[in-house]
Amino acid sequence: MSMNFAPTLPTKIVGYWLITGAIVVLAMIILGGYTRLSHSGLSIVSWKPITGIIPPLNEKEWQAEFEEYKATPEFEFVNYDFNIQDFKSIYWPEFYHRLLGRALGIIFLIPFFVFLRKGYFKSPKIIIHLVVIFFLGLLQGIVGWYMVKSGLVDNPSVSHIRLATHLFTALLLYAYLIWVAIPILFPDVVNLPKTPKVIKNYTYILFTILIIQIVFGALVAGLKAGLVFPTFPKMGAHFFPEIIGNEFERLGISALVNSPYVVQFVHRWIAAALVIGVFYLFFLMRKNNAHRSQKTIANALLIIVCCQFILGVLTLINMVPVSLGVLHQLFAVVLLSVFLFSFSHNRK
Repeated sequence: MSMNFAPTLPTKIVGYWLITGAIVVLAMIILGGYTRLSHSGLSIVSWKPITGIIPPLNEKEWQAEFEEYKATPEFEFVNYDFNIQDFKSIYWPEFYHRLLGRALGIIFLIPFFVFLRKGYFKSPKIIIHLVVIFFLGLLQGIVGWYMVKSGLVDNPSVSHIRLATHLFTALLLYAYLIWVAIPILFPDVVNLPKTPKVIKNYTYILFTILIIQIVFGALVAGLKAGLVFPTFPKMGAHFFPEIIGNEFERLGISALVNSPYVVQFVHRWIAAALVIGVFYLFFLMRKNNAHRSQKTIANALLIIVCCQFILGVLTLINMVPVSLGVLHQLFAVVLLSVFLFSFSHNRK
């Protein structure tokens, strides 16, 4: 959908509001990554949309919360030696993660009604976008709880498919917020000369590859696939280890999403292909005399994708430490953001 807003103060405020929402979603994604890597995601076993905003306030409440956790497979099979202090250490990251989700709802709904009353939404199309954003946020919350539930029944870990879906819906919400905010805050960008068609089409291809790569990254996390071959560029002693073929024989085509060996193999080589692809985009921009702002974007993409690749390798060979894992996820979102900005030229 196109959006042509006059750059008035009310319109700018709407843009800043949307960017604030995107920043909160980004914080949720990063905190979600930390929660997963610190094995905190299954510490809160019930979903209380309203009362859940208040944590346990005394030892009796903490003990009640701990007793609920003791009934989960994670406590039975993994954390059976936990005491109340250990439980608190995994409770807080998940609590703050959920609290951010509730904060996002407040940040969205209260200003929406205020801006609507003040007439800040200058086009009916922006209302449509905001309705989509609302339902994407609602979907994200539902998928998040659906993911957590998968680790509370028999298996002491969440479904890697649901984890990937949870990350994908979060990124979809983040990307949509950025996409709607760009022409509001940067109206001049949408009026720049059109990107040459060959570059535009090629950029869309790279963007699609990036989305696939991020989804595979979530599958790597869910399957703990980063731990099976902590070597690079080879997987163990081989570029194509025998176990890859064995996994396809055992699982069929589902090995692409269910085998930690295959998932890691695909993730690492899509990463390499993406780096090569962005290098080619860098030269394509110059060959086709793209606008200087698009060349700047290509420079940024090249720097970020190289940093992301190096971070991925370091995360792998160091057996996925929390700090590198979170940073690796952050750079993936930054790369996504720059791609979104590159699509904004002459966006009518």
